[in-house]
Amino acid sequence: MTDSVSLTAAFDRIEQLLEFPADFPIKVMGRQADGFAQAIADLARAHVPDFDPGAIELRLSSKGGYLSITLPLRVTSRSQLEGVYRALAAHPMVRVVL
Repeated sequence: MTDSVSLTAAFDRIEQLLEFPADFPIKVMGRQADGFAQAIADLARAHVPDFDPGAIELRLSSKGGYLSITLPLRVTSRSQLEGVYRALAAHPMVRVVL
């Protein structure tokens, strides 16, 4: 099974469970680096225009090498959710998107 197939299956399941519009937090993790949080906030805002960057939650790993960013998003459709998820996952600074 390819990543694209399993990702599509995951979005099929999410669509069955959610009623849009929906509040959907996405967690993004990557190495702690200058501009990482801002880049992720900008990317989220590009896909979810009413996203409030002030609502982001940041958490450093215990050794300070990684940063976890929680984005509380209000998405209006599966395609919007899928678009922001795929864009975040494709960003070169991102290691994991949950």
